[in-house]
Amino acid sequence: MSTAFFWDERCFWHGGGNYAFTLPLGGLVQPLAAGGLPESPETKRRLKNLLDVTGLIHDLKPKSAPEATWDDLARVHPDAFLRKFKDLSDNGGGEVGLRTPFAQGGFEAATLSAGLAKGALFDVLKGRVDNAYALSRPPGHHCLPDFPNGFCLLANIAIAVEAALAEGLTERVAVIDWDVHHGNGTEAIFYDRDDVLTISLHQEHNYPVDTGDAEDRGVGAGDGYNMNIPLPPGGGHALYLDAMDRLVLPALAQYQPDVIIIACGYDAAAIDPLSRMLATAETFRAMTEQVMEAADNLCDGRLVQVHEGGYSEVYVPFCGHAVLQQMSGSGIAAPDPLAETFEARQPSDRLQRMHSGFIDDLETLFF
Repeated sequence: MSTAFFWDERCFWHGGGNYAFTLPLGGLVQPLAAGGLPESPETKRRLKNLLDVTGLIHDLKPKSAPEATWDDLARVHPDAFLRKFKDLSDNGGGEVGLRTPFAQGGFEAATLSAGLAKGALFDVLKGRVDNAYALSRPPGHHCLPDFPNGFCLLANIAIAVEAALAEGLTERVAVIDWDVHHGNGTEAIFYDRDDVLTISLHQEHNYPVDTGDAEDRGVGAGDGYNMNIPLPPGGGHALYLDAMDRLVLPALAQYQPDVIIIACGYDAAAIDPLSRMLATAETFRAMTEQVMEAADNLCDGRLVQVHEGGYSEVYVPFCGHAVLQQMSGSGIAAPDPLAETFEARQPSDRLQRMHSGFIDDLETLFF
C-alpha cells in the first residue's frame, strides 16, 4: 500500500486560553500545573514521535500541504465569522464559539489543519496514493458554520469535501466519525444533502449532550443520509466491531460512495479522560481493516483518515500507530503496553448480549 501521512509542526504550536481541563479559570477553579484544555499538542506530537522511533514513518509518505484558501473556507463558513476569527488572530488571539481559544496566528494554524485534510483527500482522489492520514490540529468535526465548539475552530473535513466536490473530483462522499463525541458540525453542514453520507458512532449524550440521537436522519434531500449510532457508556471492543459490521458497513454498501473519509478520534479508548468507553488500539486497527475492505469493494480502496479527538498522551500514539500500520500494510508494530489490562476490563458476555440488543434496535430503525 502507498499511504500518505500529512502533518506539520506548525499545527502543534496552536494554543491559547486560560482553562483547567474544560473549565475557564476563576472563582474556585485553580490553574493546572500543566495548564490548558485537554486538547493539547502532545497526543499528536507523541504519535509522530512513535512513528519515527519504530521506523513506521519510513513505510509512509510524509507530506505537508498549503493552508486551505479563503474560497475553501467560504464554501462552509460565513464571511463575517471568518473575518472576525482572522481579526482576533492577527491582534493577539482570543476566543470565538465555545471553548475554542487561540493565540496570535490561530487562524493560520486552523487553515493549515484544514489544508492537511484537503491535501490528504485530494491525493487519494487524484490517485497519487492508495490512502492517506491527516494529523490535523486543531480538530474540526464539532465546528458549525458560524459557531466553533468542542476545541474545533474550522470544519476540516467539510472544507476538504466541499473543495473536492467543487473541483469535480468526487460526487458521493461517505464520512464515518468514530470519535467518541457526536460529529455535530459535520452533521449540520450536510444535513439536508444527499451527496454526503454522514455516520457518527459516539458515546450517547457525552458531547454535545443535546445532539446525536438515532432518530435524526436528515431533512429534505438529506433525509436518510445521516446516521447516528449512540452507544452506551462502557461499550468495548466487541460493541464497536458489531456496530461497524451490522450498521456502518451495510450503510456504505447501500450508498456506494466514491471515497470514504473517517473522522478518526481516539477518545473512545479505555484510558481517555473525556469518555467512558472501553475501546483499545486493536479496536481502532480492526475498524480500519473493516473500512479498508469496504473501500476496496466500493470505491477502489479510496480511504482518508483525518485526526480528531483523543486526549491520553500515553495511549493515543499506540492507537494511531496501529491504524497507520493497518493502512500501510507495514510489518512494523508498536505493541500495545496496555492490551492485557484493557482486555481484562472488557464487558462480560452478559453485558455484551445486552449491548447487542442496542444494535438490534438500531438495525430495525435504519434498515
